Amino acid sequence: MRGRSAWRRGIAWLKDRADNVAVALLAAMFVSFILQILFRYVVGAPLTWTLEACLLTWLWLVFWCAGFLLDDRDHVKFDILYAAAAPPLRRVFAIVSALVIVVAFAAALPATFDFIAFMRIESSSSLGVRLDYVFACYLIFSAGVLVRYGLRALGRLSSGEAAEAPADPDRSR
Repeated sequence: MRGRSAWRRGIAWLKDRADNVAVALLAAMFVSFILQILFRYVVGAPLTWTLEACLLTWLWLVFWCAGFLLDDRDHVKFDILYAAAAPPLRRVFAIVSALVIVVAFAAALPATFDFIAFMRIESSSSLGVRLDYVFACYLIFSAGVLVRYGLRALGRLSSGEAAEAPADPDRSR
Protein backbone atom coordinates (compact mmCIF):
# COMPACT_ATOMS: atom_id res chain seq x y z
CA MET A 1 0.00 0.00 0.00
CA ARG A 2 2.83 2.38 0.87
CA GLY A 3 4.51 1.81 -2.50
CA ARG A 4 1.31 2.73 -4.32
CA SER A 5 0.98 6.05 -2.50
CA ALA A 6 4.66 6.83 -3.14
CA TRP A 7 4.02 6.07 -6.82
CA ARG A 8 1.03 8.45 -6.87
CA ARG A 9 3.00 11.15 -5.08
CA GLY A 10 5.77 10.76 -7.66
CA ILE A 11 3.32 11.04 -10.54
CA ALA A 12 1.71 14.10 -8.91
CA TRP A 13 5.16 15.68 -8.51
CA LEU A 14 5.98 15.04 -12.18
CA LYS A 15 2.62 16.50 -13.25
CA ASP A 16 3.33 19.59 -11.15
CA ARG A 17 6.71 20.00 -12.85
CA ALA A 18 5.05 19.59 -16.26
CA ASP A 19 2.62 22.33 -15.21
CA ASN A 20 5.60 24.50 -14.27
CA VAL A 21 7.14 24.04 -17.72
CA ALA A 22 3.81 24.97 -19.36
CA VAL A 23 3.55 28.09 -17.18
CA ALA A 24 7.12 29.10 -18.08
CA LEU A 25 6.40 28.64 -21.79
CA LEU A 26 3.19 30.65 -21.52
CA ALA A 27 4.97 33.40 -19.57
CA ALA A 28 7.74 33.56 -22.18
CA MET A 29 5.18 33.80 -24.96
CA PHE A 30 3.27 36.53 -23.09
CA VAL A 31 6.42 38.58 -22.39
CA SER A 32 7.56 38.41 -25.99
CA PHE A 33 4.04 39.36 -27.15
CA ILE A 34 3.98 42.38 -24.83
CA LEU A 35 7.47 43.39 -26.01
CA GLN A 36 6.27 43.09 -29.59
CA ILE A 37 3.36 45.45 -28.92
CA LEU A 38 5.45 47.85 -26.84
CA PHE A 39 8.24 48.18 -29.38
CA ARG A 40 5.94 48.35 -32.40
CA TYR A 41 3.38 50.87 -31.13
CA VAL A 42 5.08 52.78 -28.34
CA VAL A 43 8.74 52.89 -29.32
CA GLY A 44 8.06 52.73 -33.08
CA ALA A 45 10.86 50.23 -33.71
CA PRO A 46 9.38 46.75 -34.16
CA LEU A 47 11.43 43.79 -33.00
CA THR A 48 11.82 40.93 -35.47
CA TRP A 49 12.57 38.17 -32.96
CA THR A 50 9.39 38.52 -30.84
CA LEU A 51 7.09 36.96 -33.43
CA GLU A 52 9.40 33.98 -33.80
CA ALA A 53 9.67 33.63 -30.02
CA CYS A 54 5.86 33.57 -29.79
CA LEU A 55 5.66 30.91 -32.49
CA LEU A 56 8.34 28.71 -30.93
CA THR A 57 6.87 28.89 -27.43
CA TRP A 58 3.37 28.23 -28.80
CA LEU A 59 4.60 25.16 -30.69
CA TRP A 60 6.32 23.79 -27.61
CA LEU A 61 3.32 24.66 -25.42
CA VAL A 62 0.85 22.80 -27.65
CA PHE A 63 2.88 19.60 -27.84
CA TRP A 64 3.96 19.73 -24.18
CA CYS A 65 0.41 20.15 -22.90
CA ALA A 66 -1.07 17.57 -25.29
CA GLY A 67 1.59 15.04 -24.35
CA PHE A 68 1.66 15.51 -20.58
CA LEU A 69 -1.12 17.69 -19.19
CA LEU A 70 -4.39 17.05 -20.99
CA ASP A 71 -6.61 14.34 -19.58
CA ASP A 72 -8.04 11.78 -21.96
CA ARG A 73 -11.48 13.37 -21.72
CA ASP A 74 -10.03 16.72 -22.91
CA HIS A 75 -8.94 15.34 -26.29
CA VAL A 76 -11.29 15.38 -29.28
CA LYS A 77 -12.75 11.91 -29.87
CA PHE A 78 -15.15 10.20 -32.20
CA ASP A 79 -16.79 7.73 -29.86
CA ILE A 80 -20.12 6.81 -31.41
CA LEU A 81 -19.43 3.04 -31.35
CA TYR A 82 -17.64 3.29 -28.00
CA ALA A 83 -20.61 5.05 -26.37
CA ALA A 84 -23.07 2.48 -27.71
CA ALA A 85 -21.05 -0.51 -26.48
CA ALA A 86 -21.49 -2.35 -23.19
CA PRO A 87 -18.75 -1.80 -20.55
CA PRO A 88 -16.84 -5.05 -21.29
CA LEU A 89 -16.73 -4.19 -24.99
CA ARG A 90 -15.68 -0.60 -24.15
CA ARG A 91 -12.76 -2.13 -22.24
CA VAL A 92 -11.75 -4.07 -25.36
CA PHE A 93 -12.12 -0.92 -27.48
CA ALA A 94 -9.96 1.03 -25.01
CA ILE A 95 -7.23 -1.62 -24.97
CA VAL A 96 -7.20 -2.03 -28.77
CA SER A 97 -7.18 1.71 -29.43
CA ALA A 98 -4.38 2.27 -26.86
CA LEU A 99 -2.32 -0.51 -28.46
CA VAL A 100 -2.91 0.87 -31.97
CA ILE A 101 -1.75 4.31 -30.81
CA VAL A 102 1.34 2.81 -29.16
CA VAL A 103 2.22 0.76 -32.26
CA ALA A 104 1.67 3.73 -34.60
CA PHE A 105 3.77 6.12 -32.53
CA ALA A 106 6.49 3.50 -31.97
CA ALA A 107 6.62 2.77 -35.70
CA ALA A 108 6.93 6.48 -36.49
CA LEU A 109 9.61 7.10 -33.85
CA PRO A 110 12.70 6.19 -35.95
CA ALA A 111 11.64 8.38 -38.88
CA THR A 112 10.69 11.18 -36.49
CA PHE A 113 14.08 11.01 -34.82
CA ASP A 114 15.86 10.95 -38.20
CA PHE A 115 13.97 14.03 -39.39
CA ILE A 116 14.65 15.95 -36.19
CA ALA A 117 18.33 14.97 -36.30
CA PHE A 118 18.49 16.08 -39.95
CA MET A 119 17.03 19.49 -39.07
CA ARG A 120 20.12 20.39 -37.03
CA ILE A 121 21.61 21.81 -40.21
CA GLU A 122 18.92 24.52 -40.32
CA SER A 123 18.19 27.32 -37.88
CA SER A 124 15.36 29.78 -37.41
CA SER A 125 15.63 33.08 -39.23
CA SER A 126 15.41 35.63 -36.42
CA LEU A 127 16.60 33.88 -33.28
CA GLY A 128 19.01 31.47 -34.94
CA VAL A 129 17.69 28.53 -32.90
CA ARG A 130 18.60 25.19 -34.45
CA LEU A 131 15.49 23.56 -35.86
CA ASP A 132 16.27 20.21 -34.25
CA TYR A 133 15.70 21.96 -30.90
CA VAL A 134 12.48 23.46 -32.23
CA PHE A 135 11.09 20.15 -33.47
CA ALA A 136 12.33 18.14 -30.48
CA CYS A 137 9.04 19.01 -28.78
CA TYR A 138 7.33 16.51 -31.09
CA LEU A 139 9.72 13.76 -30.02
CA ILE A 140 8.99 14.57 -26.37
CA PHE A 141 5.25 14.57 -27.16
CA SER A 142 5.60 11.17 -28.87
CA ALA A 143 7.38 9.74 -25.84
CA GLY A 144 4.62 11.06 -23.57
CA VAL A 145 1.92 9.51 -25.76
CA LEU A 146 3.76 6.18 -25.90
CA VAL A 147 4.10 6.03 -22.11
CA ARG A 148 0.55 7.24 -21.41
CA TYR A 149 -1.20 4.86 -23.79
CA GLY A 150 1.15 1.98 -23.05
CA LEU A 151 0.38 2.29 -19.33
CA ARG A 152 -3.32 2.65 -20.10
CA ALA A 153 -3.36 -0.56 -22.16
CA LEU A 154 -1.37 -2.45 -19.52
CA GLY A 155 -3.54 -1.09 -16.73
CA ARG A 156 -6.76 -2.10 -18.44
CA LEU A 157 -5.39 -5.50 -19.35
CA SER A 158 -4.11 -6.28 -15.86
CA SER A 159 -6.94 -4.77 -13.81
CA GLY A 160 -9.85 -6.05 -15.84
CA GLU A 161 -11.67 -2.79 -15.16
CA ALA A 162 -14.41 -1.78 -17.53
CA ALA A 163 -13.83 1.43 -19.41
CA GLU A 164 -15.71 4.48 -18.24
CA ALA A 165 -18.74 5.65 -20.16
CA PRO A 166 -18.12 8.68 -22.32
CA ALA A 167 -19.43 11.98 -21.03
CA ASP A 168 -22.82 13.01 -22.40
CA PRO A 169 -22.57 16.68 -23.39
CA ASP A 170 -26.38 17.06 -23.28
CA ARG A 171 -26.48 16.19 -19.57
CA SER A 172 -24.20 19.09 -18.63
CA ARG A 173 -26.65 21.71 -19.90
